[in-house]
Amino acid sequence: MKLLSHIYLGIQRSLLPALNEEMGELSAKEKRFVAICEVIRLEAFMEPCSWRGNGRKPKPRLHLARAFVAKALWNLPSTRAIIDRLKSDTHLRRLCGWENGPNEVPDEATFSRAFAHFAQLGLGSAVHEKLISEHLGEQTIWHSSTDATAIQAREKPQAQKAQPEATPPATSSGIKIPAPKQQCKRGRPRKGEEPPPPEPTRLERHLSGSLADNLLDMPPVHCTHGCKKNAKGHTEHWIGYKLHLSTGDGDVPLCAYLSSASLHDSQPAIILQQSVAQRTRAVLYDLKDAAYDAAAIKAHSQAQGSVPIIDANKRRGAEPPPMEPDRARHYKARSSAERVNSNLKDNHGGRTVRVRGASKVMTHLMFGVIVMSAEALIRVL
Repeated sequence: MKLLSHIYLGIQRSLLPALNEEMGELSAKEKRFVAICEVIRLEAFMEPCSWRGNGRKPKPRLHLARAFVAKALWNLPSTRAIIDRLKSDTHLRRLCGWENGPNEVPDEATFSRAFAHFAQLGLGSAVHEKLISEHLGEQTIWHSSTDATAIQAREKPQAQKAQPEATPPATSSGIKIPAPKQQCKRGRPRKGEEPPPPEPTRLERHLSGSLADNLLDMPPVHCTHGCKKNAKGHTEHWIGYKLHLSTGDGDVPLCAYLSSASLHDSQPAIILQQSVAQRTRAVLYDLKDAAYDAAAIKAHSQAQGSVPIIDANKRRGAEPPPMEPDRARHYKARSSAERVNSNLKDNHGGRTVRVRGASKVMTHLMFGVIVMSAEALIRVL
C-alpha cells in the first residue's frame, strides 16, 4: 500500500493543482476519474494495441480505453451516451486525451471496434489482476467474501445441452488425455459384483488441479436461462450470465469469473480461491453462503491456510446446527460481497449490458469492477 500512497499523494499535490490551473476547476467526479486513471495506468497495457505500420493508423486506443472507464464511472448506458458526453464536456474530453475539440472524438463504429479488440485481449481482467497484485500482493486479507449475481443480457439464450460431468484427466502440462469409457450394465449389480466407483465431481477434480487446468475444465460460457433465490427467499429468473466475485475487506473486488446463468454458484468457488491466493499473501477467513456448503470447497480453503466459514445448507429438511458465536461474528463481514454486487449493478454499468458474447460482457463488467477496485484501494489508504 506504500506505493499507492505515494501515487495518490502525487495526484493531490501535483497533478490535480496543475490540471486545475490549466483547465479550470475540476468537479469532484472528474477528480475521481483522474485518480482512477493514475492508479490503474492503462498505458502499460496498450502495447498490443499499438500500430505496426500496416494499413491505416487506428485511433489512439489509450483515449478510447479511458473513455470506457469514464463510461463505467458515470454509469452511462450506451456508447452513444459517452460520445455525446465527450463532445459536450470539455474537461472529460481533454482528460481522456482528445485536445483538439469535439470533432476529434471518434464515431460509434470506432468505439465498437476498439471494444471488440479490448475484449479479445482480455484487457479488463488483465488490468484488474495487476491492480490487485501490485497493491495487495503483500497484504493479508482478513475476510474474502464470495457471491454470485445475475447479469441480464440482450441475447437469445442458447439451448442447454446435456454434458458429461467428468472429463479426461490432465497432465502437468495441461494436456487432456482421453480415457477409455467404462461400459457398465444398467440396473442393480449382481450378487457379489462390485459396482464401479463413481466418477469425481467437478469440485473434486478442482482439488488436485492447477488454476489453468481448472479453468479449462469449466463448461463454455453462453447466454442461458438462470434461476436463483434472492436475499428475501424469492426465486428470480433471468436470461444472460452470472458474475462470481470474491470481495476483500474495504469492499475491494479481488477477482471475478463470468459463467453462464445456468451454472451453480459453487462450481467456480475453488477457481476464485486459487485466483485470490495468487494475488494476495494470504486469506484468513473464507466467507460464503449456503450455496457453497460443499466438502471440497472447505477442504481446499483449509489446504490454503484459510478458515472456511460457510452457512449450513438445509438438506432434506434437516435443521442445521447454529453457527458458533465467533464464526457468526466474522460471517457478518460477508455483506461486503452484496454491497459490491449492488454497487456494480446500480452505479457502474451492471444493469446496462448492451454488448453480446461472453468476452464482451466480461470486458464491460470488468471496467466497472476496475473503477470500484481503484476507488476502494484509495479509500483504505
